[in-house]
Amino acid sequence: MDALLEAIGDPHRRTLLAALHDGPATVSELAALLPIARPGVSRHLRILREAGLVEVRPDAQRRIYELRSEPLAELDEWLAPYRELWLQRMAALHTEVRRGKKEHKEGEGAT
Repeated sequence: MDALLEAIGDPHRRTLLAALHDGPATVSELAALLPIARPGVSRHLRILREAGLVEVRPDAQRRIYELRSEPLAELDEWLAPYRELWLQRMAALHTEVRRGKKEHKEGEGAT
């Protein structure tokens, strides 16, 4: 999990993941998306590959990268309890805001 979180922690790697969400791409296509030199792009792709987020396959002289959804599903599962906690807190906040608006409205009618 640590390697996965570290891999998605970098904005350049998130850009690459977003691009691969649309489908497989070559290194050249991915490199065109980032304002860094090609060796840097290759380093980012290696980190994503080592974290299990992408897989690479050769195609003649090119390397095709493809997103692997399994690690992201694991991350989603790990985040589920935290998401539930925040949903509960947001629901409670919504209730308090509604209550405050109702009390404010009732207070205006009394004046």
